[in-house]
Amino acid sequence: MSKYLSLDTEATGLEEHCLLIQVAVVPVDGAKNLILSELGKEVLIQCPSFEILKPTLSEWVITHNETLIRKAHSEGISPQAFAHWLSEYLNSEKVKAFFGNERPLLLGKSLSALDIPLLTKNLGKAFMDKHFHHHTLDITCVGRFLVDAGILPPEHSSTSQLLKFFNLRTESNHTALSDALDMGQIYLNLVKLMAEKGIKPFTKEV
Repeated sequence: MSKYLSLDTEATGLEEHCLLIQVAVVPVDGAKNLILSELGKEVLIQCPSFEILKPTLSEWVITHNETLIRKAHSEGISPQAFAHWLSEYLNSEKVKAFFGNERPLLLGKSLSALDIPLLTKNLGKAFMDKHFHHHTLDITCVGRFLVDAGILPPEHSSTSQLLKFFNLRTESNHTALSDALDMGQIYLNLVKLMAEKGIKPFTKEV
């Protein structure tokens, strides 16, 4: 498999009660070393006002995501409309042409900790099972493995360290589309790094 849907979410926190406020998706082609940024999409999902949410928010969220929460409150689509938005995207002509008959395999960071539980909470398990492959490619898990294997320097499994290691940016922008694009870039750079280390692609002997 070389085709992935890089996905990232932004939320009002990491706790179980947190709300989804932004989602972005962008297709990535590992075989062709391409990020199809022209097919990247981002959507805001409506939430209560910042003033209502503030007592439940962490200091980090208050400091870094106030503007995004205010924007989601004023400009976001309803949580009920989000399923329709995502289904329309996945079934659009160009996205269907890219993935063919395969369900997209999600690529991202810490997918099992936040993104997938949040999506499942908002969309339901039936929607997730119908539209996405059950495998995922978690870049932070891959990074941890490559640290253990001695291919990456120690403590380079986090997103911020991987971005710096590949000279992509000094820190994350913490918007869903920016993070989804970053994950795609890190994935392509990891593939390139493996080739530079002399790890040759598998070929079936005839």
